[in-house]
Amino acid sequence: MFADRKSSYKLPPTTIRDQLVSQEARRAKALEEQKRRRAQRIDSSRQLDLFADLNLGGSDEDEDEDEPISLLTPACVAPYASMIEPSFPVNAITAPQPREVVIQVAAPAEPKKKPRKKNKKRNKPSKWADQCMYAELLEMSPEDPWSSTTDDLNDSLPHDLETGWVAVAPVPVGKRCLAVTHQSSGVAGVVPNTTLRSRLLGKTLIARFPSSLPPLTVLDCILDSNWRDNGILHILDVVKWKGQDVADCEAPFRFWWRDTRLAELSQTYPPSITFSHTETRPRYQFPYPTNLIPIPYHTNTSLSSLDISVIPMARTIRTIPVDVPILLPNPPLQDVSGNGMQVESATTPSFRAKGSIESVSTNVQPDGLLLYVSEASYEPGTSPLSSWIPITGYEKPDEPIGIHPLELFHRLVKRRLQGQPVGDGQGEGSMDMDM
Repeated sequence: MFADRKSSYKLPPTTIRDQLVSQEARRAKALEEQKRRRAQRIDSSRQLDLFADLNLGGSDEDEDEDEPISLLTPACVAPYASMIEPSFPVNAITAPQPREVVIQVAAPAEPKKKPRKKNKKRNKPSKWADQCMYAELLEMSPEDPWSSTTDDLNDSLPHDLETGWVAVAPVPVGKRCLAVTHQSSGVAGVVPNTTLRSRLLGKTLIARFPSSLPPLTVLDCILDSNWRDNGILHILDVVKWKGQDVADCEAPFRFWWRDTRLAELSQTYPPSITFSHTETRPRYQFPYPTNLIPIPYHTNTSLSSLDISVIPMARTIRTIPVDVPILLPNPPLQDVSGNGMQVESATTPSFRAKGSIESVSTNVQPDGLLLYVSEASYEPGTSPLSSWIPITGYEKPDEPIGIHPLELFHRLVKRRLQGQPVGDGQGEGSMDMDM
């Protein structure tokens, strides 16, 4: 065992040593599998299997003229069957002897014992569990010491990065979830018709709330980390819209469809509430998200565009205007005592959110950059067809902090752009974790 460990010491990672399990190979395999399933669904919708066994009947010319044709058929002989006399007397027919029938009486069955009822109820998994298209952490390597060449493709970045990908940036800090709307009768934006489901278990994050989304819609979203203060729900991708399945479409079309349909929705204003607070001027707290904000996407993923526009935008704090009700102080509560004197009973100021609305700018913190394969459709679960590049790494407390993933990605893009190696001097930066 010691010899095996010694021989494998300081060997390259598996993703570099074995090209069959690299992210590039798994990405190509997943894309081919999607194409195969898509072609299979199209063929099944055409119902080609119903016509597989059909063929044209043989013509008269194909029949053999020398084959003898029988003139006697069962239909011709049937009328003369009653005129033929039987060759044996009818009385000679012997009747069958009766047989003794033995009836076996089964023993009385023992009463079955009722199964004991289990007190513990099994929790059935939700149908929304693990339905988000979760991206893998992009594999990157600034240097490849196990290769004798200095080709710029040794950085483990996709070879078709400039032509076959779509970038989404800046990805905000928040909780990944699914926004699901239900069929409900009533005015849109007033009747609660929307629920937020967690990514992993599919559980409800907050109570059902009203929104302007149409019924039978499923959106891939990120609930902002400060949604109580800004009421923002970031829309990342669209899975279904008004019952129409959009998941089979390619990534650029899904993002275009997302922005076009969200722009057609009517604006939802925050509800008016009344509450008490110890502060003199408290902030309004949203009971549920009211601002549906799409995350910007970029179809131009050329090296120059990534270097100048996309990657700097992935690090930028995004400023978004939101509508917030103006809080007005309520009149102090008074109580009339028995002697007719009015005494103030309110010790803390009370505020109400009614009437006018003011526009306030809120800052959304960036979390990183997402890359989608352009030809890929939306699929549930962790997929190599989507890659995640965070701003900060996921180092353990006992590990030294190295170069951050987004910074490493920027350096690799510059190396391809300038055609020179990266001299970061911070060792290997291979990323093979899931995000």
